[in-house]
Amino acid sequence: MSLSGVCVTAVESRPAGGGTSHALKAMGEPGTSPVHRPFGARAKAFVALTKPRIIELLLITTVPVMFLAEQGVPDLWLVLHTCFAGYLSAGGANALNMYIDRDIDALMDRTSQRPLVTGMVSPREGLVFGLGLGVVSTLWFGLFVNWLSAWLALGALLFYVVVYTMILKRRTAQNIVWGGIAGCMPVLIGWSSVTNSMSWAAVILFLVIFFWTPPHYWPLSMRVKEDYARVGVPMLPVVASNRVVARQIVLYSWVMVAVSLLLQPLGYTGWFYTAVALATGGWWLWEAHALQHRARSGETGTKLKEMRLFHWSITYVSLLFVAVAVDPFLR
Repeated sequence: MSLSGVCVTAVESRPAGGGTSHALKAMGEPGTSPVHRPFGARAKAFVALTKPRIIELLLITTVPVMFLAEQGVPDLWLVLHTCFAGYLSAGGANALNMYIDRDIDALMDRTSQRPLVTGMVSPREGLVFGLGLGVVSTLWFGLFVNWLSAWLALGALLFYVVVYTMILKRRTAQNIVWGGIAGCMPVLIGWSSVTNSMSWAAVILFLVIFFWTPPHYWPLSMRVKEDYARVGVPMLPVVASNRVVARQIVLYSWVMVAVSLLLQPLGYTGWFYTAVALATGGWWLWEAHALQHRARSGETGTKLKEMRLFHWSITYVSLLFVAVAVDPFLR
């Protein structure tokens, strides 16, 4: 879709240790492959190129919007086609992202075990795989869903790969802000797959994810900023103090919660969604301000505990979009 990106979201695990040296050894001769590449391990490597854990999170923002657009249960086959094509699109975008970033992935502990770094998949294979998934996903959307969804998905894939990965990521500390637009597109695709049109409800939920992405990703970036600094990627926590980053997180959090509450007064949702948005948003703001307080007190030895907000951010978006799907049945 690209159901990626965002999301550009990072729900990936950090290797236990020694990853960087192993990766550098594997990358010593670009394009070479390990002597032994069993079929099972190769299959898992190609699946890993699609970043399935990230796609799970992005599908959570797609299917509930289909329920809201239908004001009930959407056609099951339509849901399946949308999810399948969305997975292919997001997977293609993620594979192309790994192809482009394989040089810095080899130097970062968090990414040093990715298939293109270890040699389990060659760069050429990764490129062909990513492009192939992108083509198939666009055709699948167009033939089995509708062409509006197909163009939105293709646009998201190109935005993530070209605008975020190739242009913004290594040039600006605002990379995740604008690059996160690709991760907002599943909301529009979920709506268009049902209605073959757009609406203010889809735009509002798009903006919720837009303002959610930076305070979701920056806490993780604070944890692994040494990785980004090592490879010269100017994520905000690399170029700014924890105080500045925490202040930005609080700012984006307040805007995100405010935008999430617009659906009810505009008539798209009822009391249930509003109650969930208030409860989960209130807890989010508590955690964001707590992180800011800890960042201000950092010089006294207070632990930052930045991953608390990162993990809560995933729970927040899951609960909020479940409420989007449930609300039509309670109105």
